[in-house]
Amino acid sequence: MRALVIDDSRAMRRIVTGILTDLGYEVRDAGHGGEGLDVLNEGWVPDLATIDWNMPVMDGLQFVSAVRSNPAWRRMTMMMVTSESEHTQIVRALAAGAHEYMIKPFTADAFRDKLALLGLLPQEVAL
Repeated sequence: MRALVIDDSRAMRRIVTGILTDLGYEVRDAGHGGEGLDVLNEGWVPDLATIDWNMPVMDGLQFVSAVRSNPAWRRMTMMMVTSESEHTQIVRALAAGAHEYMIKPFTADAFRDKLALLGLLPQEVAL
């Protein structure tokens, strides 16, 4: 399985990449939504994208909207991973097309639970 980790924090990209790699994902990362779109436009379309909300150049909500406007990327599951915890922000992200929402800080177990909920745990770890 493939995952794209989009976050302007290098440390957060490393944390999320580590969790996903441990679960068997092939991971690429991007520092903002525009870089994320560049990866998709190269033809590398992941099963999962984790997206921070607040980023320079293109924020997470703009990225989600851009992905949802392209039929070629419709099958990609998107999960917001952000410190934005207000109910209205969660509703906005889900309405824009995100499938799930993870509030920072989080644990590796909580992250794994979200992936299980989405049906995105690789078979060998889905015990």
